[in-house]
Amino acid sequence: MMIKKLLVIGMLLCTIKANAQTAAYTPTADNLAARQNFEDLKFGLFIHWGIYSELGAGEWVMNEKNIPYNSYKRLADFFNPQGFSAHDWVQFAKKAGMKYITVTARHHDGFSMFGTKVSPYNIVDATPYHKDPMMELAQECEKEGIELHFYYSLLDWGRADYAYGSPIVNGLPAKGDWDSYIGFMKAQLTELITKYPGVKGIWFDGGWERDVNWHYDEIYGLIHKLNPAILVGNNHHLAPKEGEDFQMFEKDLPGNNTTGFSGKSEIGKLPLETCETINNSWGFNITDRSFKSVSQIIHYLVNAAGRNANFLLNIGPMPNGKIQPEFTDTMAVVGTWMQKNGASIYGTRGNAIAPQSWGVVTYKNKTMYAHITAMPQLPYIFIPKVKAKVLKVTLFTGSENLKFKQQPEGVFVYTNGIKADAYDTIIQLTTN
Repeated sequence: MMIKKLLVIGMLLCTIKANAQTAAYTPTADNLAARQNFEDLKFGLFIHWGIYSELGAGEWVMNEKNIPYNSYKRLADFFNPQGFSAHDWVQFAKKAGMKYITVTARHHDGFSMFGTKVSPYNIVDATPYHKDPMMELAQECEKEGIELHFYYSLLDWGRADYAYGSPIVNGLPAKGDWDSYIGFMKAQLTELITKYPGVKGIWFDGGWERDVNWHYDEIYGLIHKLNPAILVGNNHHLAPKEGEDFQMFEKDLPGNNTTGFSGKSEIGKLPLETCETINNSWGFNITDRSFKSVSQIIHYLVNAAGRNANFLLNIGPMPNGKIQPEFTDTMAVVGTWMQKNGASIYGTRGNAIAPQSWGVVTYKNKTMYAHITAMPQLPYIFIPKVKAKVLKVTLFTGSENLKFKQQPEGVFVYTNGIKADAYDTIIQLTTN
């Protein structure tokens, strides 16, 4: 009888444990507020920077050039970015009109760009630089009112416990020590969240490399336990998973799949973000001269906002820590445009009206902004499904009233005589 009771108790405990492990994630009030704030920011700076920058061939150079790990590690011996300035990086972002920075704390090569106690393979202990740029950046961001997010790679090409290239058997790498690797990541994430001031988000990448149990429930749970307001996102190219707070799209606007990354990225109900590079490379690439124009960047930002997504624009600083002048010149022009027109993007929402052939619509409270990025041949634009009564229509940059006609199916705004903006002609509609 006693044995039977013990068995029943044991089964009950197992059931409770299983239910706890599968319990739905409920974001806190602070997390929900952080999500709303994140959606308000709209424009962020992505930074890929590491010892791979020294080779000037992008962040995948170790893998693409088949450089043995023990040879690649020597790059740390002479990584000494004396030109790095957290102040300059943050000012670059601010002048461009960006409101947050996402930076690579650790990329797929496994090198930690912060002062971790969990591995000696980091910028403080393994390089002649002996400083922690992530701490300097965190402090400068906090000082200047810029949000900081850390990119963190789940994939590691070098660690023995990860065992890159190992066959996966029963959800585990046959040649590695998966529990050890998961423990290592948890320890590093704890450092990033508890040691660095003002961290607002963790941007995961690399989980697409293998089909294993990533222990997301434990990892996400740990992050939210350490700081419930931190936003967790994962570039797994799938629909959002339990415990995530925002959804990102790599080199694609939400709903598009021009690059092949987003074929299974079903749009969820979380805040959205799309990331793209300022040229064709994430990390510094000395031969990549395919720089995006001011017009391309503004159009990407506007089209993201119209789809209710943030735009995270990437640069790859040079190995000395400085940002290429080609990037600073272009982004200074973007920043000037944002100073003039940012109110039609910051704090707005999109997707209430589907993208049109002429552009997109953003809105804030009782104001709508029609962003015309391709002026139509006909002397008007049509905005469908506008239910609120339109009281007034003007150019965003002027006070002159524009002619319009509202019908049950939408609003016609007449564009005769409008002087088109070089990048985006914005029409403001005031509703009741």
